[in-house]
Amino acid sequence: MARPEKVAIVKEIKEKLQRAQGVILTDFRGLDVHELNDLRRKVGEEDAEYKIFKNTLVRIAAKESKQEELEKYLVGPTAFAFGYGDVLSLIKTIANFSSEHDALQIKAGILEGEIIDAAKIKALASLPPREELLARLLGSLGSSFGGLVSVLAGPMRDLLGTLNAVVQQKTSPEAGKS
Repeated sequence: MARPEKVAIVKEIKEKLQRAQGVILTDFRGLDVHELNDLRRKVGEEDAEYKIFKNTLVRIAAKESKQEELEKYLVGPTAFAFGYGDVLSLIKTIANFSSEHDALQIKAGILEGEIIDAAKIKALASLPPREELLARLLGSLGSSFGGLVSVLAGPMRDLLGTLNAVVQQKTSPEAGKS
């Protein structure tokens, strides 16, 4: 490949690394073309893309992007899933595909600028979907606020009860006789 083409590819990799919310590195040895295309399609549904680059060009882009730690994972065939949307959904998609196709191995990832190993990626894949986590959070907040309202309303309720009792006592026919 001519030098200008390599420079353009390094530039493309750097742009993808900077733009992506998360990146997952995989070893795709053993996957046939049909399986790779199926994986690309599934990844594409998650606002992401699955690309294969030469490790030497990725090393250069990683150095220029100040992510030199990525270099130790660039051994053997490596493909990259660049996630531009909900990274947790992308992680789940890759992990599910990996469990269905033993040939696909998760190597590492980049999440919020930090390099994470395969074990952490698999742990993230086991988390519930984002919507469910948000629903749980809102449910917890709702019950907390409900309790707070109840506690704050308690003294007011007690005061109203006492005032009602006084009014009842003052307006009852027996109160006027004494």
